[in-house]
Amino acid sequence: MLGTMNIHDRMIIFLVLALFLGATMEYGHGSKLLGILLFGIALLAISRMTLKATHRKTHTWYALVGILIILADIIYNVYNQSELGTLDTMTFLLGLSLIASATKREDIRSMGEFGVYVAITFIALFTLFYGTFEEFIHEFDHYAVLMPSMHLIKLIGISVDVIGTETVCLHAPAGDITLTIGGPCSGLYSMFLLISVIVAYTATENIKDSRKITALLIITIVVAWIANLLRVSALYLTAYQYGNGAMMTVHTHLGWIIFVIVAWGLLLGLSKIEKMERVDRKEKRGNEKGEE
Repeated sequence: MLGTMNIHDRMIIFLVLALFLGATMEYGHGSKLLGILLFGIALLAISRMTLKATHRKTHTWYALVGILIILADIIYNVYNQSELGTLDTMTFLLGLSLIASATKREDIRSMGEFGVYVAITFIALFTLFYGTFEEFIHEFDHYAVLMPSMHLIKLIGISVDVIGTETVCLHAPAGDITLTIGGPCSGLYSMFLLISVIVAYTATENIKDSRKITALLIITIVVAWIANLLRVSALYLTAYQYGNGAMMTVHTHLGWIIFVIVAWGLLLGLSKIEKMERVDRKEKRGNEKGEE
């Protein structure tokens, strides 16, 4: 359980998750060298955890399942000659987390359990929305991302027109630029991942205050939405000032960097809820002893 881990190790878990996400995005869509570097930093961060031995029973078949999941994803991508995507990232995370869950090191296994919850929740949300509610995704992109972000940049005097459900035309000084809002630009990936983090944290920490968790979920979704609007607006500005090429470079790096910042704030919120629950439990135990 993550409850046996100190705040140092918890911060590292979130750092590793963010680095893993950033590394996959960079390797698949940006700089392969930077992607490899981020993977290396993630491994270094794991090595900085204060590992403890454990006597709990381990399940070696978890590791076997994890290895098979990773191999299946790699074979699928090689066979179809496709690039790594967000779903591949979570599939790799699930496989690696299952492998970690089979170790005898308490902290590594705790991190593995956390990762399993994150990966399964994300994959479920991703499959549900992108596999079942595809039309909703387009409407969300239009009304929750494209229109608000377009009005934001219009406030600073940039000329832009909507020419499609998910497409805008920027009237830049160097010429018109057409931009399509979709996929990662919707901000749903970040929302899914942050929701997955909350589910994983509450499950592994056994946090039961449903009102506080619901409130934190709502706040997280709103903050993620606002952060994504600012990100998309920043991409508009970059394209307007420096062209489409510069915008694509910023697009690759900015998303996961914003996720790190938002996730860090989320961790602080979750830690605060956990501390409040611990205080409440101590007070209840104290009252029960007093009544006896």
